[in-house]
Amino acid sequence: MISVVEFFKNLPKKKCHQCGQDMNEKADCYGNLCDECDHPAR
Repeated sequence: MISVVEFFKNLPKKKCHQCGQDMNEKADCYGNLCDECDHPAR
């Protein structure tokens, strides 16, 4: 059985729901859009 830390370290990178590019992980990031797709000017 693997530890909880190893489980979370091995998760795949989060991808943007709209464009598919890898997202920068943030401590308070629960969204599914990258910074470019979530930009308020769009």
